[in-house]
Amino acid sequence: MLGAVALAGGGADARPSAAVQTPARAESFDELYLRGQRANAAIKTLTARFTETTTSSLLTRPLVARGTLAVVRPSRIVLRYVEPDARIVLIDGNRMTTSWPSRKSRQVTDIGATQGRIQKYFVNGSIEDLRREFEIAEYGAGDRRGASHVSLVPKRKQIRESLARLDLWVNQPSLLLESLQITFANGDVKEMAFEDVVPNASIDPGAFIVD
Repeated sequence: MLGAVALAGGGADARPSAAVQTPARAESFDELYLRGQRANAAIKTLTARFTETTTSSLLTRPLVARGTLAVVRPSRIVLRYVEPDARIVLIDGNRMTTSWPSRKSRQVTDIGATQGRIQKYFVNGSIEDLRREFEIAEYGAGDRRGASHVSLVPKRKQIRESLARLDLWVNQPSLLLESLQITFANGDVKEMAFEDVVPNASIDPGAFIVD
């Protein structure tokens, strides 16, 4: 993102300075990744509000859900949906528990393989690891001022069978994730946008209890 440009002087004869003529260099993905890794190392907990939008050929219109998120690193996440229907999704290590009271449904799923890939590529891995597994494209922020947009397309056929593309928008000043968009192999799209993100927030341990 280019910063605001101020022209000194006044009148028709004023000339822009060399500094004004040279736009700020856009930060590369490698630089953003390294800065993000350093910043994330200091974050132990996080809370936020989220809006989840699901688009599918099976839906007549996008399904929009809202709720709150709490994270305790390294591997505890709870999403509490409040609309259009209350439900809880708890990830604790390699186990994901989904509780959906209105449907009288409670499911426990082993997500060890997925968690392993996330840790390998996005937590413990390097830029070289990411580039071996994904084609990485960098874009301007578009209508999301102050954010960097990165798109990752998996190279391995095994991953492409479920995931077609992952798009990330990272806030430049804070290096926190503003939103992510998952495009599945069948064409369905799920986007999560985050607001009121609070790093190192105090979290009640009861937040991770699923009744």
